[in-house]
Amino acid sequence: MKIIAVTSCATGIAHTYMAAESLSRAGKAAGHEMIIETQGAGGYKPLSKDVIDSADVVIFANDVGIRDLDRFDGCKILQTIPKTAIKDAKKLIEEAVELAGK
Repeated sequence: MKIIAVTSCATGIAHTYMAAESLSRAGKAAGHEMIIETQGAGGYKPLSKDVIDSADVVIFANDVGIRDLDRFDGCKILQTIPKTAIKDAKKLIEEAVELAGK
């Protein structure tokens, strides 16, 4: 299964990247393809429309707004905060799989 995670925090430094790393590790450990977009203090590189469209589910782990949110219209989205992604990424991956119906 292909999972996209978009992470961002209020300062755009530590928690953004810690959440991304936790989700990436948990998803890969469960056998999923993980694609991560971090929206940090230094900006971000937006994922292409093709990549977004090919995802089975998207995880937003943010406590500030996701930039260019309309790119994800029509996607199955699991909403959380970076703190939860850092502490229990495995559970979030399981919830994302359930949401995707796979």
